[in-house]
Amino acid sequence: MEELMTNEEFRIHVENHDILNELFGNMDNHIKIIQERFNVDISQRNDEIILRGKDAREVDKLLRELIGIIKSGQTLDFHKINYIINLEREHYSKNNIGKDIVCVTYKGKAIKAKTFGQQEYINCLRSNDIVFGIGPAGTGKTYIAMAMAIRAFKNKEVSKIILTRPAVEAGERLGFLPGDLQEKVDPYLRPLYDALNDIWGQETFMRYRERELIEIVPLAYMRGRTLDNSFIILDEAQNTTKEQMKMFLTRMGFGSRVAVTGDITQIDLPKGTTSGLVEAIKILDGIPGIGFTFLKDSDIVRHPLVQKIIQAYDKENKRNREIEQ
Repeated sequence: MEELMTNEEFRIHVENHDILNELFGNMDNHIKIIQERFNVDISQRNDEIILRGKDAREVDKLLRELIGIIKSGQTLDFHKINYIINLEREHYSKNNIGKDIVCVTYKGKAIKAKTFGQQEYINCLRSNDIVFGIGPAGTGKTYIAMAMAIRAFKNKEVSKIILTRPAVEAGERLGFLPGDLQEKVDPYLRPLYDALNDIWGQETFMRYRERELIEIVPLAYMRGRTLDNSFIILDEAQNTTKEQMKMFLTRMGFGSRVAVTGDITQIDLPKGTTSGLVEAIKILDGIPGIGFTFLKDSDIVRHPLVQKIIQAYDKENKRNREIEQ
């Protein structure tokens, strides 16, 4: 707090108390979102908002933007606030993207943010115990989470890495497939193997796996476990049911961190089944210690055509929804 007090101070005068109430949100939840994302202390005295801290100037601009939105007749929610924050932070943070190295691969390649959204994702993973990374294919959701897990493991912040994803194509009925457990699940977990091999190298990966310091399992095999001192990644979370998502999140034990990644535009569940990821976004909104990062088309770091393909499909899906309505 002492550091905050020694920095800039800004004041915003707001006469309309309805605007103040909407700006602060129920139990000050809107302001808490902002304070989690910025180095700033926000207080209210009568009809005046007082900002102190390193990011006070930036937050002053943000709050005035939000007040303008409220005056236009709109209400605020978690997603709208985060969207405006991202737009503002993109303006202030462009020059800092890529300076923060997450870890280095066995070939000596530095893994770092390539886009503004990826930098926000890294920041979110650092400051929360549970993080949802949501966005289209090619935005680095899983790869960055994997790099953060390896970093935490190397720094002895966790003693184990656990990776899981739902085997939707098999309907989680893995017992009906031929072979032992490993042969049954390998096709569904291959993308996770590829990322680990790329970062750690096959030899190191296999050594840690043999010592059970890294575990790759289908979601169906997570039930009944409590996972302490682990970095746990749930990939392809859009293909979980509401019950599976609750089951997974409640496996978290002491000293553990969780990253949940998914693309809500690519749900492969049976028709009529609600995605556990979609439900989690609604249910867990605003809980301290749980962070959400929504990556966009502009965060895609694969071949430039991938971004155009995704945009074309999104446009077609939107047109189909409008026709159905």
